[in-house]
Amino acid sequence: MIGIKFSPDKLIQGLIKSLPDPKWSKQHNMAYIPNIKGNLGIIFNTFKGTVWINYNRFLTNRPINTSNETVDVEWFRKRKPIPEYRLCPEEYLLKLELKRYANSTVRTYVSFFEMFINHYKDKELHAINESDIRVFLQKLIHRNVSNSYLNQSINAIKFYYEVVLGMPNRFYEIERPRKESKLPTVISKEEVLSILEHTHNLKHRCIIKLLYGSGLRRSELINLKLVDVDSKRMLIRVEDSKGNKDRYTIISKTTLGDLRIYYKEWNPREYLFEGQKGGKYSAVSVLKIVKEAAARARTKQTVTPHVLRHSFATHLLESGVDLRQIQVLLGHGSSKTTEIYTHVATNTFKNIKNPLD
Repeated sequence: MIGIKFSPDKLIQGLIKSLPDPKWSKQHNMAYIPNIKGNLGIIFNTFKGTVWINYNRFLTNRPINTSNETVDVEWFRKRKPIPEYRLCPEEYLLKLELKRYANSTVRTYVSFFEMFINHYKDKELHAINESDIRVFLQKLIHRNVSNSYLNQSINAIKFYYEVVLGMPNRFYEIERPRKESKLPTVISKEEVLSILEHTHNLKHRCIIKLLYGSGLRRSELINLKLVDVDSKRMLIRVEDSKGNKDRYTIISKTTLGDLRIYYKEWNPREYLFEGQKGGKYSAVSVLKIVKEAAARARTKQTVTPHVLRHSFATHLLESGVDLRQIQVLLGHGSSKTTEIYTHVATNTFKNIKNPLD
């Protein structure tokens, strides 16, 4: 059965009577209807716009992040109060901590949620409704923020109402911007070689070779440890990548040769690439290395670590590697994500005769 527990209210009682075959349980002190397909939807449509409904017991719980990364929420708790600035509530921080969200996600959610609650600093949180949220999002749109920025704002707000307060995601209907369909930026093999030729530092050359030759994300590269390079099998183990997934990807013979020389010269202790004081190499430094090498090579496109990853996938596809194999190497959860490279691979267009010719 579906039990319906509510505070005494004549309007709610009247709506319950309109449900299919409602009954009252004295034992549980609540109304109930049969738990059959379609009845949850009927409840949703009946009470829509009138009350919040907690569907959590009927929805599959999503697994929490099982990454071993230390979630740093304490920093937000220890911040000094700022006059006339509303800080993120403790229950919000606690839920982020319990769900072990990645530190980057924690920073993003707290930042956007504080921006939202300070827009309505004179209103209690429980008094902010859907109309208020839409007005806030409309102001962001008028600032010409990107769709990504807008989506992050929505996610941070929805996290409070749906995850912290346990309100249903079906009921909380906030419109999202239309999904953009942009093609990945890809550079040619010749441009990749030119970038490598203009990278004179051995450590920097190893970094660029791994980004391109193994299709690594920047975060995956800086998290690589010495034990992750399997020279016998010519593979690299990538742990806790996007979506908390592990995978293997390939490594080239030339990269492995460079890495051996680099190891003898630099003698890293734990991570494959470490900063001057030890620990992980900086993500900002990786971006700077790629951009400066591309500038020296005078590439027409703006080159980032992710452009090298896109180029890796596209060049594999152009050389005849199966799309499913590329999906595995990139660590994509869905083949649809990998299929985007068919839109930029040259072999997609080679057999098409131009009507002008």
